[in-house]
Amino acid sequence: MMTVDHIAGLLRTSSLEFRQLEETHHRLDMELAELQRRHVLTPQEELLKKQMQKEKLAKKDKMAELIRLYGNGKETSPSH
Repeated sequence: MMTVDHIAGLLRTSSLEFRQLEETHHRLDMELAELQRRHVLTPQEELLKKQMQKEKLAKKDKMAELIRLYGNGKETSPSH
């Protein structure tokens, strides 16, 4: 049985969608870390932070779904 890390590696090489999700997730993670370094956020920055956290979670969920589908063999062609 393939591990999640192994499947993620396969998807990184074969799926543009997965790579884009992963890149966006990483970018959001870095932007959130930058925001969290500030001691006080304006209301607009707080709203932006919440939106970024939701988007980051959505990207992570979608990557997990692609990994699950690939691992179950339901994904016959991982490149979209």
